[in-house]
Parts: sequence; structure tokens; C-alpha cells
Amino acid sequence: MKYLLTLLVLFFSCTINSQVSLASIFGDNMVLQRNADIPVWGWAKANEKIEVRFNKQSKKTKTNANGKWMVTLNPEVAGGPFELVVIGKNTIKLNNILVGEVWLCSGQSNMEWIVGQSENAEVEIKNAASYSKIRHIKIPKEICSLPNANFNNTSWDVCNSETITDFTGVGYFFAKQLYDSLQIPIGLINASWGGSNIETWISREGFESSYEFKNLISTYPKTNLDSLLNVKISETQKRIEKFQNEPFSDAKVETYKELNIDDSSWLQMNEPEVWESQELGEFDGVIWLRKHITLKKEDLRKDVILNIPAVDDDDTTYVNGVKVGETKGWDQKRTYFINANILKEGDNVISIRVVDSSGSGGLYGDAKNFTLTIGEKEFPLSGIWKYKIESIYNAVNFNDYPSLCYNAMINPIIPFGIQGVLWYQGETNASRAYQYRTTFPLLINDWRQKWNGRLFPFYYVQLATFNSKGDSNTGCDWAELREAQTKTLQLPNTGMVVTTDVGNPKDIHPRNKHIVGKRLASIALNNLYNIKMVHSGPTYKSMEINDDKIIVYFNDIGGGLTTTDEQGNIYGFEAAGEDQVFNNVNATIVDNKILISITGIKSPLHIRYSWMGDASKSNLFNKEGFPAIPFRTDDWKTITADVKYKF
Repeated sequence: MKYLLTLLVLFFSCTINSQVSLASIFGDNMVLQRNADIPVWGWAKANEKIEVRFNKQSKKTKTNANGKWMVTLNPEVAGGPFELVVIGKNTIKLNNILVGEVWLCSGQSNMEWIVGQSENAEVEIKNAASYSKIRHIKIPKEICSLPNANFNNTSWDVCNSETITDFTGVGYFFAKQLYDSLQIPIGLINASWGGSNIETWISREGFESSYEFKNLISTYPKTNLDSLLNVKISETQKRIEKFQNEPFSDAKVETYKELNIDDSSWLQMNEPEVWESQELGEFDGVIWLRKHITLKKEDLRKDVILNIPAVDDDDTTYVNGVKVGETKGWDQKRTYFINANILKEGDNVISIRVVDSSGSGGLYGDAKNFTLTIGEKEFPLSGIWKYKIESIYNAVNFNDYPSLCYNAMINPIIPFGIQGVLWYQGETNASRAYQYRTTFPLLINDWRQKWNGRLFPFYYVQLATFNSKGDSNTGCDWAELREAQTKTLQLPNTGMVVTTDVGNPKDIHPRNKHIVGKRLASIALNNLYNIKMVHSGPTYKSMEINDDKIIVYFNDIGGGLTTTDEQGNIYGFEAAGEDQVFNNVNATIVDNKILISITGIKSPLHIRYSWMGDASKSNLFNKEGFPAIPFRTDDWKTITADVKYKF
């Protein structure tokens, strides 16, 4: 009987393995790239004959010794719907396929941000049926230490009122603008992951081709995730023990919420601020935060509300050892109502257990919204908190090692036909902004090489305005990252959207994705689809220093320079001399040039514009509404110049 069962298992296993299959990127409702060869591939039994039929085409091939097969269909013009049929020992039929323009949308959370979370989502949902020729596929968020041939099954969705909510916001508004102008199908491949750094999206071969990274990547073993996890946990534990100056232990975790424990030896960090930007650095796991607050007797008989701007990812919060709330979700504001009986006269303690599994971790958001409100009295909670590490996250994070997202989310879709790439990423790399001058072009060249050396369009979004720390005098990593993005325009067939005027400086995720999508579309329509229009803001050209004035010249002024200020004042310009101390200067528009008064600045040498994280007050535009690109004329050393990627 046991022998018979074994034969049956082998029979069914061989039967399943002989089934012809398609790569997961292919599915009902998909869009294939027009006017280009169409690669179609999958797997079956070794040496099996395969036939692929599409529209009026029929192509035949055989699987190789490993069971992989591929055919290349001839180019097709925009149209559909069509049926794709694959015939082997079994037959696969895919329906409702369109031919049009396919764009790969990638990056971190601002690309992943969905239509349902964007401004005017209700209007877009209501009108979605008018854009049924826009299709969207979200590549599963997975990592792998070695290149994957395929990913877990998912589906292409037709745009309608039910599906549009989960489309990438930036990608959808880009596609919508293209569709309105071109009236052809648009396909969006959404391979994005919030919090991911750029290094996780670059292939091993890309790093090996780089002079700066080839030695580092040679130390990265070609092994499975389990082996990498063991290394990660061991190295992280050693780092924590050195950092905390004591052996790593979670033996007393249950006491961390209590009022009367001795926390005098705990480490300190600023809140609200993600811990990656502080001394702790990169860390995924569980951390306890504690804050003492002194109350008077009259404070104990009133309504009490604890406000926490946001926690990345999850929290459980205690006051004097009593649980007052818990929330899951990195983008959720916390408001906890507290029973006044929990509080006591004198010393009280708020304890927050923070769980972070990937990307940035900890408390973040506007410090003004981090408060304990008792009646009409408000106690600010921002500032120094004590912390202790409970545990290390028992998994490999997408940012722990290079190429992890590339291997699992990009490699499996190559060489699917695409027109180009939309990219929105960089926030996670701000601490290594100077090195982004190398890594960003490396990614672009790497992906182009993987797609058979095609110099396809690569359009990207410069970091939006955000209240990150720093300025020209203290240094600003956010401004440096924007500069690295601007310098990447030196690569052929690239385009950049400036977003210093977009969003809320208090929120790293601007909701008005429609502006970003439309600006990306204007680049594509002008550069690729030959619909000529202004698609960029003013770009620095040159300057002249004359006595007590500086005259600044710009390219790409469109219909002319303008400002949103009713009095005509331009904000965001600074000037400095040999002392490298920058001062704000008065600037106005004269004959489509900027005239800067430098009275009071000794021997000015250089100027900067929008060199700050929160550049929302910068107000130089062209008349078509595109903001000027931030710039500096100096090459003085910046604060991230020596910060390098490591794993």
C-alpha cells in the first residue's frame, strides 16, 4: 500500500510539473507595450513544444533543459481587447488584453501611496469607469537574497470604482493625464515598498560594475535568507550590547511599563523623531520609550487625553503601568483617553512599546501634536525620552542587505515590455544623500542594462517639501538629496519633477498626488509623445556680481518668471562670502532675471535657493506653474559627504 501511495504521489507530481505555465506578470486584463517586440515566457516540462497565439500572430518554441520557454511576438499597435493563448500539454487563455503604453512605477511610500489616500479620492472613484483602459498590477512585497525567476500570483486590475482605490496615486494620475491626451491604453506595474532604500532595488551585477561598490558587494555572500538572518541577529545583538554597555536581555521586559522602576541608566533619544536619524541608527525590533511628567493635585480630577502624532509601525501605550491604548499602522494618529484615576500627584510615567518590522521606526510627526492634555492645560511631550531595546526583529528586512527587493520584485518581470520607469524614492537615503549621486545613476543604468541595454525614459520625483532638520548653515541632508537627484539629470532620457511647493511640511506623505502625476505626464508628453509643452520649472544658468547686487539668469522660464507673492518678493535665496555663512537676501524679478540685494554681506561669493527641507516658502515659478529647481553655486563640503552605505 505504501508503495502504491508513493507511485501516486510521483504520478501527480510529474503531471503538475509538466503543466505549461506563464510568468506571473502575465494575466487577464493586462496591457502589453505597443510598437515593440513582445516577450512572452513561462515554464513547462523540459523539451516540451509550446505555441503562443496573440491577435493574428502565432509563434512556436521548445522549453530548454530547465523547462523554461520564451517567444518574442512581433510589435503590435495600440488596441484590443485581445486573447493570449499558450498551448503545450495544457492550454492557457488570457482575456481582455490591451496593447498600449506600459510604465513601471517604483520606489518607496510616496509611490506606493494609493489613490484612496490621496486628495479628492471620492471624485476619482466616482469617475473611475471612464478610465477602464488604465490597468494596474501591484507586485507582491517580497524579498530574496538571490534573483527570483517569478513572484507569487497577483492580478491586473481594470480601473473602476472598486479597484482604483488601491492604484498607486502618482502612477494613476500620470496614466490619467496620458490617457486624456493619447486615448490609448495605459498599463501600470507597481513595484514599490514604503521605507525602502535605493540599494535594495539595485542588482548584484549593478553593484559589481561600480568602482565605489564592487569591493563592498564582494563581501556579500550568495546565500539564502535564513543564513543572512543568523548573521543579522548576531551582529545586531553585538552592536546593541556595545551601545547599551550591558549584555542583551529581555528578562525584565514586564517591568518596563511600571512607574517605579529605575530607568536612570536607560539611553535617550529625541521624540518625535524616527530612530534611524538618531544615534541608534538602523534597527528593526521592539523598543520601550519612557517619559516622566510631574502633575499637581488639581490636575487629577479632569479629562485626560494623550495625543501621539504617529508611530512606525505599532504601539502599546501605558500610563503608570496601566494600558491606555494600542494601535497598529505606521500612518495612524494616536488619541488615547485616560482615566484620571490612573494619575497621581507628583511623578507619573508614560511608557510606549514600539514595534517596527521594517524601514523607519519610532515616533514621528509634528512635535506640537505630541501632548498630554488635562482639562484646558496642555503638557508638551516632545523632547528627550528614555529608551531600552526589548528584542530584535526576527526576520531579514528589505533594507538589511543590497538587492533584496530587486531580486524578488524586479528580476521576475524582466524582460516584460515597458515604455519607461516612474521613480519616487529618496527619503530613506537622505542620511547618505551625497552618495546618492552614485547610487541613483547606478540604479538607472543597471535597470536599463537588464532590459537589453535600452535607454528607456526614466522620470522621477524630487523630494517634496518636508520639515526635516537643517539649513544652509547647519547642513541639510534633505537639500543634499535633492541636489543628487538634480545631478542625475545628466543621464540621457531622464526627467525630474520638482515638488517643493507640494504637500504639508509636517507630513512626509503629501496627499496631492495629482499634481505630481500631472507633472510627470507633462515630461512624458513633451519628451516622448511629441506633444510640445512647458514641462519644467526655471533652472539655474549663471550669475553676475555687480557692486551690491547679484543678477541670476535662468533657463526653462517658459512664459516668464513669476512669484506667488503679491508684492513681488522672492523667498528662498541666500548668499555667503568666504566665511561660508549664509544670510537671507531680498530678491525680485526684473526682466525675467532675479535681482538680489547683497547689502550687508561682505564679499559675497555664492548663492543658494531652496536649500532647506521645508522649502514651502520658496516661491519662484515660471508662468506655467512649475517651481524653480533648488540649487547652489558653491561646492563646499556638505554634511553627508562622508556617510557611506554599509550592511
